[in-house]
Amino acid sequence: MAHDAVRIGNRNVGQGEPVFVIAEIGINHNGSLDLAKKLIDGALLAGADAVKFQKRTPEACVPKDQWQVERETPWGRMTYIDYRHKVELDEEGYREIDRHCRERNILWFASCWDEESVDFMERFDPPCYKAASASLTDTALLQKKKSTGRPLIISTGMSTMEEIEDAVRSLGQQKLLIAHSTSTYPCPPHELNLRMIETLKGKYPTCPIGYSGHEVGLVPTWAAVALGATFVERHITLDRSMWGSDQAASVEIGGFMRLVSNIRDVEVALGDGVKRVYAAELGQRQKLRRVHPPPNT
Repeated sequence: MAHDAVRIGNRNVGQGEPVFVIAEIGINHNGSLDLAKKLIDGALLAGADAVKFQKRTPEACVPKDQWQVERETPWGRMTYIDYRHKVELDEEGYREIDRHCRERNILWFASCWDEESVDFMERFDPPCYKAASASLTDTALLQKKKSTGRPLIISTGMSTMEEIEDAVRSLGQQKLLIAHSTSTYPCPPHELNLRMIETLKGKYPTCPIGYSGHEVGLVPTWAAVALGATFVERHITLDRSMWGSDQAASVEIGGFMRLVSNIRDVEVALGDGVKRVYAAELGQRQKLRRVHPPPNT
């Protein structure tokens, strides 16, 4: 195991390990168990290591003054609190997701947006937890997740460096993974600031550093891997034009297949930084070099 690796399920995540790829389903299932299963199967087909959901207790997460605000939804006009319930999966739904993922040997876990949701998720023995960027300053919620003893991934979008430092200080660096992120959906390239991956690696050398991306396209995620991200997370969808606030910044199944395939290419292509002459080069060397010192192989 690499010196900074954290065990998540059956995988080591960290420097020197294969990049851990998380397909963020979030609430892109729009409350449909059937859609959730299709997204799990799509993530599996693409070669993702894990899928992630978002779990909320609507009464705890929606400010009370917004409960009765009406809005248009795919199910007609309804209050915001009713809408939030509509897009949540219940315990029976998550039991089915748990069975579906275990049968297919793909890890699953969730971002819990409130403490009650952590208690709910504990019933399913998740391999880790995620704290969304919005929760980085919610110390009580971070501590609740930490108290389970499971690895915790924190995202750092919409956060100052001081807020990141405070969160890491309160959590400690044991079993902690930190994801660089910018919380714009979708995020323009000039706000991605991928060199923050190097900054975080330098600041927290014992924590696996990764990338949670919300850009349109795949290239920045590959660049994040080249810069040393040990795990990546991208939203997955069946169709970017579907209803939902995260769909436009999501990757469709075909794109996710390319995303994972080329992450594996980047990993191999990075090599070890030791210069060598490869056997396949020797013919060219013999043919094209005018002066032939013995190769130092």
